[in-house]
Amino acid sequence: MGNSVGCSASGERLVSAARDGDLQEAEALLEYNPRLANYSTFGVRNSPLHIAAIKGHTEIVNLLTDYGVDVNCRNYCGQTALMQSCRYGHWEVVQTLVLNNASISKADYLNGRTALHFAAVNGFARCIRLLVADHVPSVPYFWNLTTWPVQEESSSSHPLDRCSFSKLINKAADGGVTALHMAALNCHTECVQLLLDLGADASAITFRYDTTVDMIVWCSAGAGSSPLHYAACGGSILCCQILVSRGASRDLQNCNGWTPLEVAQVWGRHWLEAILAPDTTFPPYPPSRYLALPLMSIFKIARECGWRSSESQALETEPCIVCLERNCAVAAEGCRHEFCTRCALYLCSTNTGLSASDPPGSIPCPLCRSGILSFVKLASTVPNRDLLKPTATLGLCTVCSVDESASCVPSLVQNRVELKRARVSPVTSTSFRTLSCANFSGINAPCLKDDSDNEDVIVSGVPGNSEGPGINFHEVTVV
Repeated sequence: MGNSVGCSASGERLVSAARDGDLQEAEALLEYNPRLANYSTFGVRNSPLHIAAIKGHTEIVNLLTDYGVDVNCRNYCGQTALMQSCRYGHWEVVQTLVLNNASISKADYLNGRTALHFAAVNGFARCIRLLVADHVPSVPYFWNLTTWPVQEESSSSHPLDRCSFSKLINKAADGGVTALHMAALNCHTECVQLLLDLGADASAITFRYDTTVDMIVWCSAGAGSSPLHYAACGGSILCCQILVSRGASRDLQNCNGWTPLEVAQVWGRHWLEAILAPDTTFPPYPPSRYLALPLMSIFKIARECGWRSSESQALETEPCIVCLERNCAVAAEGCRHEFCTRCALYLCSTNTGLSASDPPGSIPCPLCRSGILSFVKLASTVPNRDLLKPTATLGLCTVCSVDESASCVPSLVQNRVELKRARVSPVTSTSFRTLSCANFSGINAPCLKDDSDNEDVIVSGVPGNSEGPGINFHEVTVV
């Protein structure tokens, strides 16, 4: 039923465990056969990682990444687990996958949509922010790219490639539809505001020729439309106000010759006529409450020192003041209050509070309420060397070598599985000869030589690996 190198029945059991969130069943199956992590179902080709991402089972996702799953594996539509988690708004799964270096630039095979498109079309602003966590420096006033100080951009501690980041935010799907178009059409105000803060182009237009996407999905506004045309079609007052205040043109005509005002009139959005009139002005909108500027700094520390420990640890330093279970690993710049990595990640991913006295995008400290713009690693925090090692490829096990330094079992991240196997002393090729079995004349079995002609040698063992001849000797009986 699947294309895994493991048993399809076991693979289907793992898929069921991922769907139901059965962590114990999944652990037992993966310990039995670690290669099941990369199993995929027949036809649709959904892996257990896809299923867990769709259902939002973060613990299953963590388990699969520990066993070396390919976080960028695709199903038959070309969709990754990151796209699926963004489609359903499971931000904890998005955070886990991004921390495990899942690609955010991959597009599916159907419409060329990225994970950013999936999050925007369904209005999940928190997922959008987590997707670009590695691209937004933890510096003040990043939210306004047009007025961001040039000296901050050239800082070696906070590098930023504006061109690459702009291409990522404004990447177009089929028909030239960007994430901002999708959020505006579906009236997702928070997503529109956040995308504009991150540098989305308010003047981007769709392709000026008819495409499949234009005719089926986006025909409402017409070809050659801007995000403001889409917002007018959707009928959102706030989306139109935000776009106009950020410089969206109200005089731009699409391929039908319609301005945003005329699109609103065609679709009966008469409440937008005053907003889309050419002589109407709006004050600038404040930055989005989902900016969370400390994300880049805490993501870097989490990858280096670990973040997935869920059980209580032996406290070697002061415990985290939030959870009281784990050691403090990071400190907030400014107030210097200390937290564990996991609690700092949670604060950055969930806190949407803003203070008028703090820079936009800062996160209020849970202890003193002062704004946090970045986190720094404590001097006592030791990097986790297991996380710095490259993940081994889970291929077929080759023939066991007699060399003590060789290994037939692939190494697993964090040593979750320890397999013990017997070792034998080195044996040269001259120690083997071929014997023919009387009852099974077609079978030749290697056997140890014996210098005495009066003694028979009986070898008991198990068949060797299918990739090479020979048997593994466990017991030799001399008669």
